Amino acid sequence: MAQNREYFLRKMHSLLGVIPVGLFIIVHFGVNYFSVRGEEEYNQAVAFMENLPFRYAMEIFIIFLPILFHAIYGIYIAFQARHNTSSYGYFRNWMFRLQRVTGIIVLIFMAWHVWETRIAAAMGQEVNFDMMANIVENPVALVAYLIGILATTFHFANGLWSFGITWGITVSPRSQQISTYITLGFFLVLSYVGVASILAFL
Repeated sequence: MAQNREYFLRKMHSLLGVIPVGLFIIVHFGVNYFSVRGEEEYNQAVAFMENLPFRYAMEIFIIFLPILFHAIYGIYIAFQARHNTSSYGYFRNWMFRLQRVTGIIVLIFMAWHVWETRIAAAMGQEVNFDMMANIVENPVALVAYLIGILATTFHFANGLWSFGITWGITVSPRSQQISTYITLGFFLVLSYVGVASILAFL
């Protein structure tokens, strides 16, 4: 019974990491990328997202609750994992370890980002181009955002690779090798979008 429960929880953790959390990351990065087009277009994109019907319900049930489950169970997985990179320095061993490390970084980054934006908005501040520009004009905050963005894109891209195995999509060594290249490309593209977006606020 305990094994069946853990199997189910791990499958749910994997699924929620891609749908809907992964899709939210893609949409969020896409909206942020409007910053490279200038202040006016970014503010319009943010205003469109904030005026979506049923926004609060979607944020709770499609974003916050899945992220909360993925984060809590992810912490459990991270701290019970047995790392063997000191004995076996294989590529996938390092990816396994980095997945756990970046998960913790992403959790801290997201908590800070929510505090700086969503909580601030709830307290009366307007989420717009100026808000983000004021945040990242601090060099420490800018470096923290860059680290957080890269940790997020790595964790998501590497999680996609694991998702393929967990759900029986990439079973053969050949398919896993192809998946490695695809997810690497995904990491590079998404990282470019994230980094370009945050630098546009400078």
